Amino acid sequence: MLDLSRVLAGPYCTMMLGDLGADVIKVESPEGDDTRRWGPPYAESESAYYLSCNRNKRGIAIDLSNVDGQDVARRLMLKCDVIVENFRAGTMEKWGLGYEALHNEHPGLVYCSISGYGRSGPDAEVPGYDLVIQGEGGIMSITGEQHGPPSKVGVAIVDLTAGMFAMSSILAALRVRDRTGQGQFIDLSLFDSHLAWLGNVGSNYLISGRDPARYGNAHPNIVPYQAFETLDGWIIVAVGNDRQWRAFCQAIEQPDLATDPRYTTNDGRVTNRDLLVPALAAIFKAESSEQWLTRLKAASVPSGPVNTVAQALESPRVEARKMVQEVDHPTIGPLRMVASPLKLERTPPDIRRHPPLLGEHTDEILREMLAATPEEITALRSVGAVR
Repeated sequence: MLDLSRVLAGPYCTMMLGDLGADVIKVESPEGDDTRRWGPPYAESESAYYLSCNRNKRGIAIDLSNVDGQDVARRLMLKCDVIVENFRAGTMEKWGLGYEALHNEHPGLVYCSISGYGRSGPDAEVPGYDLVIQGEGGIMSITGEQHGPPSKVGVAIVDLTAGMFAMSSILAALRVRDRTGQGQFIDLSLFDSHLAWLGNVGSNYLISGRDPARYGNAHPNIVPYQAFETLDGWIIVAVGNDRQWRAFCQAIEQPDLATDPRYTTNDGRVTNRDLLVPALAAIFKAESSEQWLTRLKAASVPSGPVNTVAQALESPRVEARKMVQEVDHPTIGPLRMVASPLKLERTPPDIRRHPPLLGEHTDEILREMLAATPEEITALRSVGAVR
């Protein structure tokens, strides 16, 4: 697999495929992926951002604006099963590296193009950025406190989910190719991906015709289903049905709420949330998070603490599920990374390779895939085609 993508959506997709065993070759310009400079924090000279999405890859540096570099890239592409790229529309075609220029010679090629708004439509030429698309796609309008400003999600959720959709598309296309021998072009859009994971909120609008409101940590269709402040922190309460509601009322020692006709059904609780939620908020402030969670869990009411990232990554669950693993890095030493969540019994993902240094495997890849001699590699370096 040849990964010509940069920043997050494409690299995240190819890293997940690398975790599953794909031989991923990351192509960078001689200046490197933009995320190499997105810091601090850094480990030695490598940014945490770059390290987060580039393991299990080999690295080659090619100047794609150089004619000889374009020839190297084309020869590599014709030897790969999958291409992933996220250049602006028309760039790959200008270099002679687009799908149409390759698929006749390589009919089994799966070519995934990730862009902001898709390769068709009025904004095909417009570059896509996660934050901008969070604004355009609606998620910011429903994120944040009810009477506060719109807010983005704390991670680049559009890029990450687009990477997941890209991976799914590639695996589906490979399955088709296994049956038919034919590859195909995948047009993956960040904006489309965003709309797809609006989920029930998008459906709420399509069914009701009403623009969804912002509820902070609450839920538009379920009450109580949100964060509550306690005496010493915050907890999550997720009452998903009327049976859990009755158990919840017993756990917080408020039996009258369980029988109050305004609240006996979820419909009633949603309709009367402006009365119910402030009353619950006052109750929860009276005791500590630990006290409330002990009671709620004993009553089998879905609940949990609001952890920091540090608390989440250092929790016993992480060790039990092996969700943080180490890989040796040539300049950093042991490097801790969040592992793949895909738990396949027979072919589990693993971390085999550290995120590559810039151009770390250039000579190795040229020798292995193109049978390049030392003299040919030297010549390519001398004309600036590779680093």
